[in-house]
Amino acid sequence: MINVDQLTFSYTNEQTLKPLTFSVNKGEVFGILGPNGSGKTTLLKLLAKTISPNSGSISINNREIADFSNKEFAQSVAVLPQITDTAFSYSVKETIKMGRYAHQSGLFSTWSTKDEEIVQEVLKETSLEHLQHKGIQQLSGGEQQRVFLARALAQQPELLLLDEPTNHLDVSHQISLFDGLMRLRREGQLTVLAIFHDLNLASLYCDTVLLLHEGRMVAMGTPKKIMQSSILEEVYQTAIIRHDHPELAKPMIGLLPAKEKDISESIIKDLTIQHTPGHIVVQSDHDFKTLSSALIGDGFGWSNSFVNRQVDQQYMCSDAKAEMHEYLRSNGIDSCNTVAMMTAVQLEDVVIKQEENNDGVFFVMVTAGTGNAIDASKADQHEIPLLQPGTINIFILIEAKLTEAAFVQILTTATEAKTKSLATLNIMDHTTNTIATGTSTDSICIASTQTKCEYEYGGPLTPIGRRIGRLVADATKEAILQYKDRKELER
Repeated sequence: MINVDQLTFSYTNEQTLKPLTFSVNKGEVFGILGPNGSGKTTLLKLLAKTISPNSGSISINNREIADFSNKEFAQSVAVLPQITDTAFSYSVKETIKMGRYAHQSGLFSTWSTKDEEIVQEVLKETSLEHLQHKGIQQLSGGEQQRVFLARALAQQPELLLLDEPTNHLDVSHQISLFDGLMRLRREGQLTVLAIFHDLNLASLYCDTVLLLHEGRMVAMGTPKKIMQSSILEEVYQTAIIRHDHPELAKPMIGLLPAKEKDISESIIKDLTIQHTPGHIVVQSDHDFKTLSSALIGDGFGWSNSFVNRQVDQQYMCSDAKAEMHEYLRSNGIDSCNTVAMMTAVQLEDVVIKQEENNDGVFFVMVTAGTGNAIDASKADQHEIPLLQPGTINIFILIEAKLTEAAFVQILTTATEAKTKSLATLNIMDHTTNTIATGTSTDSICIASTQTKCEYEYGGPLTPIGRRIGRLVADATKEAILQYKDRKELER
C-alpha cells in the first residue's frame, strides 16, 4: 500500500528526518511512536503531501504521491490533523459533507442519494447523529475531534492518516473510535497510519509500530517486539515497566515515578495483628505486592491488610465474594487493599512464625483443617466436589524484593512444603485411601514489601526458598496437630 524509500526532510540546515525506509501493508493499522521532537508530525505531513521531502520517495499503490492531483489524492487519502480552534460556523453535518467533495464531479456539483447515505452512516459510526444540526463551535473538543474524523471517513479513503486522534477524547470514545476503525479495517476498506502518544493504545490496536527518536528509526515491528522496557527507556528517558495485558496477547506499559530510598526500618516487625472472634487481620502501613489464590485479592495485586475469616463448617452462599466484601466493609476493612480468605478452623489454632536473618524478614501464618483432605492426583475418584471451607490457609509475608518468577517459585516451594507436612503426619484422603496433598479449598498468599534485598528466584534451594520451605512446613505441621488435638477433645 505505502512504500517510503530513503525519505529525508529538514526545516533548517539540521535534518529533521534522517533517511527513512519502511512499508505499510493494505488493511494494516500502523502506529508512529516517539517523544516530542522525534519527527512524527513531520513524517505525517510528508505522507499527506502537506510538505515535500528533501530527498527520497513516497508511493501509494506503486504510484508516487507527487504524481497525484489534489482531487485524486483526496479520493484515496484522508487526513485527521491535531484539533485546533475552529474559526467557521458550519453545523456538524455541513462539516462532514465536506468530505464528499472529492467524489463530486462537474462544474456544479450535486448532492446525491449516495452522498447522503454515506454522511448518515458516518454520523452513526461516530455517535454524532444527535448533534448533526448543532454548530461545530458549540461542541466540546472531544466532540469536534469526532466531527473531523467523520469528515475524513466520509471521503471513503483507502488510507487514513491520523495525528494523535485521541486528543480531547475520553476513554470510552478513544476505544469506540479505534474499535470502529478496526471494524472498517476488517471489512477491507481501510488502511490506518496514526501518530500515538499513548503507548498502551498503540499496543492494543496497531499491527506494526515505528519508533522514532531525533528523526531516525530506532525500531519497527509488532508491539510485542518493539515495546520492550530497554528499548522504550532509551528513547523516552524514563523508567518503564512492561507487562502483559490480562485478557489479550498485547504488551502493556507502566510508568515508574522516581522512588524514595528504601525504608531502613523493618516493615514486618511493625505489623499489627488483631485477633477477633470472627477473624484475624494482619495490617501494615506499607503496601505489599501480592500473589494470591484468596477469595478477595486474588492474582497479582497490592495489599496492606491480610484477613483470615472464620465461618461455619456448613457455610453456603450464592455469592461468597460479595458476602465477603460486605463482611470486610462492616468491620471497617478496606477490601480494595486486602487479601481475605475463609476457614472453618478455629482461629485459636492459628500458627504464626516470624524469622529474621541475612536473607530477609519472614512472617508465616497458617490455619489448617484436614476434614476434607484430598489427594490431588486422584481427585477424579471423588464423586462430589468437596467445597467446605475447612481449608489450609497460608499467608507468607516477606521483607524483600521479588521478581514475578520468584513469586511463582515461592508459591510452588510453599505448596510442596505443605504437602510434605501432610505426608509426614500421614494425613489421608479417605475416599482414595492415599496420602492427601492438601484440602479441596486451600488458599495461599505470597506478599512482598518489594524493598531491600532483591531475589530473582524462589525455588527450594535458593536462600529465600529454603527459609520459606522450612517455616511453612513447620507451621503447617503445628497447625494440623493443634486441629487434631481439638478434634480429639471434642469427641
